[in-house]
Amino acid sequence: MQTALAALLAYCLGSVSFAILVSRLVALSDPRSYGSKNPGATNVLRSGSKAAALLTLLGDGGKGWLAVWLAWLHTGDGQVAAAAGLAAFLGHLFPVFHRFHGGKGVATAAGVLLGLDWRIGAGTLATWIIIAFFIRYSSLAALIAAVFAPLATLFLLGFDVEALAVLAMSALLFWRHKENISRLLAGTEPRLGAKKPG
Repeated sequence: MQTALAALLAYCLGSVSFAILVSRLVALSDPRSYGSKNPGATNVLRSGSKAAALLTLLGDGGKGWLAVWLAWLHTGDGQVAAAAGLAAFLGHLFPVFHRFHGGKGVATAAGVLLGLDWRIGAGTLATWIIIAFFIRYSSLAALIAAVFAPLATLFLLGFDVEALAVLAMSALLFWRHKENISRLLAGTEPRLGAKKPG
């Protein structure tokens, strides 16, 4: 019951889309109407507003971290925290407030990882930043980070509920990036910050 309640609340928290919320607050177009039509920080960056993209990134990452932290605070149980983190991630992907059409979950997953274990979160973020900086493909950086995260979790925490939650998030990240993978293979994936034809 405790796990189910934590997961439900975390899912509702994850369903808050900061890409849509921030865009409305700063009078930008709905991110679902341009670029990749994905309500996430990378697509908001295509609007030309770096500030809005940063706020979206912090908000989406923050809700993942907050879901895990609150579960830890009220239960002290790592398994409940892992379930809450996964639920927040699922909320971002399939938000109840937006007809279950959400983002790809990269920032939210990073927040969840930071909440579960700062070493895993920091390592995953560092992996994304290094790949994105040198290769300039946000999607490729996310995919490589999604491979790193479960391996780091297994190494640091062993095979447990936390590892299963991270593995599930990584698998879903790959699934949500299937179109990006096709474009990467075809050489048509836009680089980080570039405007994608609508």
